[in-house]
Amino acid sequence: MITHLEGRIVEKNPTDVVIDCNGVGYFLNISLHTFSQLPNTENVKLFTHLQIRDDAHTLYGFSSIIEREIFRLLISVSGVGANTARTMLSSLSPGQIREAIASEDVVTIQSVKGIGAKTAQRIVLDIRDKILKVYGLEDVSVISSNTMKNEALSALETLGFVRKHAERACDMVLRDNPKATVETIIKEALKKL
Repeated sequence: MITHLEGRIVEKNPTDVVIDCNGVGYFLNISLHTFSQLPNTENVKLFTHLQIRDDAHTLYGFSSIIEREIFRLLISVSGVGANTARTMLSSLSPGQIREAIASEDVVTIQSVKGIGAKTAQRIVLDIRDKILKVYGLEDVSVISSNTMKNEALSALETLGFVRKHAERACDMVLRDNPKATVETIIKEALKKL
């Protein structure tokens, strides 16, 4: 199994890249998340997942091991194929997927195009325990399914803060005060940004 590729980017598109590794060009399907993480330099290292079917051998590339592990967990769910998992990783970051599953936030999972209520519930049921065990997320249930957090995040983004930093600050606030109002989350998050 090919576990990672390191080489020069020959072609770069939002859904795929071609990496030249010592004269051999590898075509990798990627998510928009990985695309956004690709450096501007020519040389890159991507972690891979090789899917072998009767009609094709398909390589998927990921910017981090965590993203690859989330992808593998997603495709282990009945009814979730590689393209659906890639769409999820394009719509949500690996951290958002991990937290949504751990906190049983079916609404966030359903917000991904092509995922219905039954599939979202199946994803939560099938891999929630694995995610909690692998990432040691025992206290996530309070943090993520919070609509207050989403409203606070929207407000912070409107104020010009980067979503990743704003989300981290909101999570810290909610960890200390799970019942915080939107106003409180914004005020406390601003102190941390």
